[in-house]
Amino acid sequence: MTSIFIHLYLDEDVDVLVATLLRSRGFVATTTNQAGQLGKADAEQLEYAAGQKAAILTHNRTDFEDLAREYFEQGKMHYGIIIAVRNPYPEIVQRLLTILNRTTADEMENQILYI
Repeated sequence: MTSIFIHLYLDEDVDVLVATLLRSRGFVATTTNQAGQLGKADAEQLEYAAGQKAAILTHNRTDFEDLAREYFEQGKMHYGIIIAVRNPYPEIVQRLLTILNRTTADEMENQILYI
């Protein structure tokens, strides 16, 4: 089944205002707090995102690059990892909107992007 719009799941280190701004533009963006996932390990966060068919947004480059490698080596599927440099949230949102408006959820599968 083809999915068009990317659903974003924000790791707990990403400002919740990012989710608010994305939702105000019509996108689905869920925070760890909303999902009841606060305090979970990075591997659990990615597993949760994959279960929700959501791309995860994080600032944690090192751990999520390692997790992406593990998923690849094990043949496991995820729905995208977006690693954001720590910038003011309006800049992060602007960069995300570029991705969300040009990339389908299907195209995001098993990809890792840097913004």
